Amino acid sequence: MTLLDRTDAAWRQLGGLETAEEIQQQPLIWRALADHLNAQRQRIEGFLGDWLAQPGHRVILTGAGSSAYIGEIVADEAAATWPAQVRAVASTSLLTHPSSYLDGRPTLLVSFARSGNSPESLAALELVHELVPTSRFLNITCNAAGELARRSQARADTLNLLMPERSCDRGFAMTSSFSTMLLAALAVFGRAPWNERLHHIELLAQQATQALQQWAAGIAALAREPFERVVFLGSGPLEALAKEAALKVMELTCGKVLALANTSLGFRHGPKSALTAKTLVVAFRSATGVASRYEQDMLNELGREQIAGFVRTVGPGEQLQQTVADFQGPSLGLSDSWLAPLWLLMPQQLALHKSAVLGLTPDNPFPDGTLNRVVAGVTIHSHVNS
Repeated sequence: MTLLDRTDAAWRQLGGLETAEEIQQQPLIWRALADHLNAQRQRIEGFLGDWLAQPGHRVILTGAGSSAYIGEIVADEAAATWPAQVRAVASTSLLTHPSSYLDGRPTLLVSFARSGNSPESLAALELVHELVPTSRFLNITCNAAGELARRSQARADTLNLLMPERSCDRGFAMTSSFSTMLLAALAVFGRAPWNERLHHIELLAQQATQALQQWAAGIAALAREPFERVVFLGSGPLEALAKEAALKVMELTCGKVLALANTSLGFRHGPKSALTAKTLVVAFRSATGVASRYEQDMLNELGREQIAGFVRTVGPGEQLQQTVADFQGPSLGLSDSWLAPLWLLMPQQLALHKSAVLGLTPDNPFPDGTLNRVVAGVTIHSHVNS
């Protein structure tokens, strides 16, 4: 059986079978999510009520690491859709500077969590409980047995929205969990009829199935190129996608390939100095007209200057195809936030293959425990008198 351009036996030998399977399975997981959301939509609507329609209410989308980037991808779209104030704040920032983000306004804390056992996620929940008497909580999590879900089971002010079971990645890196929680949040905070939101997920699952097949060989070949740095560029919500892509590369290559994220316009303001002949630039293309023109300007500049050793683009095209420089798919009439899970398939595979090329074990790239699947070693300090 071929799995992302290698046999499953080869991935097993390389120590990357779990991660490869979890990248490959995403269209199936997304379809399972759509069915689950359809079954849960009355419960979701009953919990939210008219909360999002109130200008005096606040929604904070939170998580740590990859989970924080989910909130960043969703926040602007949700804020433009509803009168309530919506913003993304990492749980790591909530804990260090609570007074900057929390006051007496009614607050809905939306926590994204793969395991639900991250000390920062649990501490952020308790912090908001303590500081905001009118708070409510929506936990979007992949682990029914996690502490986040377990602590909240009997609370009337909380909704646990569990993702399909297989979304809780066994491998080190968040792959299925990230894209599934992202699509769940976009559906929950959408305003279109539910059938339309669920149809978006089905369309993305269809295109992802094709992309996984048609991009696999090109991504595997790209991973064999001798790049030592990767720059991911994305505009608007795709900037957070670029952050997630950079994190995947650094995690799965054990930091041997350094990666950074920026916007096409912001890149000129200093970060462009990172370019070398052994740098790969991956530009996520926006489906928005103005943004795409700025992005094309940067691509033209990179082409003229020939400083970066490798340049690839990922984003909307007339049809799914894989060429030397592009990984394309149809925009489907969707926003950049909704398209982000489709484009994420490229850097997930790139990180997986590069890890294997470097002789690492992608399912556990840090066997010495320097980094862990669930973060460890965090001391939670009191915010009182600090």
